[in-house]
Amino acid sequence: MRFNRLYAIVLRQAYLMRGSFARVLPLFVWVAIDMVLWGFITKYLNTVAASSLNFVPVFLGAVLLWDFFIRVMQGVTMSFFEDVWSRNFLNIFATPLSISEYVGGLVLSSIATSSIGLVVMLGLTMVVFDLSFFSYGLLLIPFLLVLFLFGISLGIVAAGMVLRLGPASEWFVWPIPAIISPFAGVFYPIATLPHWMQYFSHLLPPAYVFEAMRSILAGQPVAVSLLLWSIGLAFLHILIAYAFFARMYRHAVRTGLIARYSAESLS
Repeated sequence: MRFNRLYAIVLRQAYLMRGSFARVLPLFVWVAIDMVLWGFITKYLNTVAASSLNFVPVFLGAVLLWDFFIRVMQGVTMSFFEDVWSRNFLNIFATPLSISEYVGGLVLSSIATSSIGLVVMLGLTMVVFDLSFFSYGLLLIPFLLVLFLFGISLGIVAAGMVLRLGPASEWFVWPIPAIISPFAGVFYPIATLPHWMQYFSHLLPPAYVFEAMRSILAGQPVAVSLLLWSIGLAFLHILIAYAFFARMYRHAVRTGLIARYSAESLS
């Protein structure tokens, strides 16, 4: 793997954003809207709820972490979709670029774009709604790491799915975060779910993050072993996602799908 090839993928995305304000705007506008909307909702809940529970860190903190995961996933898929929309795959893979270098470039692009969203979210929640992340302590680092790794893995899987099914299947990608959010327990404990849903939850690294976050806010000890398990599980998801993308790529090359890539292909 050569760094200059990874840099080329990232540089292409940078040039695309530099030349189009419409590509830059979504990096911070949607997260800002989410933070403002949920911030005022949680402040309203604090005024009408009879309990002494502070809803701002419970719900707004969960929204921030979940939005970070979504931005990471979309950072990968949007970089991939730029090649889909421009029909650029033949140009890219006619070069000596390897699959690992291409995927690595997508990951680096996601790091850059998701970092912008994270800074905006942290700034809004801390300045406007007085949400302090110091209460999480050093555990905030593994929280973000797990969500980042899982977002990367889902982004790679989504890219492989579109590579296999064709550009029109990109509409299958956008609902993925919403589909898995009930199983991740973003706003409620996993114990709230039916038993059959809990089995799926235990396979999702974010579920452990949000359980640990609620434990901290409730003043309860965090099961560090489960948090370490979630990190290992997230790395496993990365490996599976890469293997899936590589398999879909080889299928696309073997069948000639890359050469006849069109917006109508869904088989």
